[in-house]
Amino acid sequence: MLNRIDEIQGMGFHLDLVLRKIQKAYIRKFDELGVDTTIEQWVILHQIYQLGDHASQRDIVDENFRNRATTSRVIAGLERKGWISKTRFDGDQKRFKLELTPKGQEILDLTLPSALALRKLAIKDVEASEFETFLKVLNKIGGNYEEDQPQ
Repeated sequence: MLNRIDEIQGMGFHLDLVLRKIQKAYIRKFDELGVDTTIEQWVILHQIYQLGDHASQRDIVDENFRNRATTSRVIAGLERKGWISKTRFDGDQKRFKLELTPKGQEILDLTLPSALALRKLAIKDVEASEFETFLKVLNKIGGNYEEDQPQ
């Protein structure tokens, strides 16, 4: 099959197809729960929750696969919704501190069980060794496209 990769529309087509299915499942579940959010917003909301009292905008930018401007827009959207607050750290006026508001915590409490269930669904009927191999292969493919790799 590898020797036919161009004939079958390349691996990007297959990765994109699976990613779209996953995204659609999350959005459908959020809609069922009555939560108006994007996947990017939910991921950042969850990251802020995980980082706790030390959540900074810089940390979120560094941990995301989006550029600084896009991440800043998503954070601003969460702030407009009243799900997070953005202040400065005490003694460090350069960094923005991000915190969940009570409404943001409520949204996370409502959506997190479904998000975790969807994560489990992704690996349903997949053996641990198969998933490990899948991740190794993805890492190798990604490494082939690192900027410092010869083309």
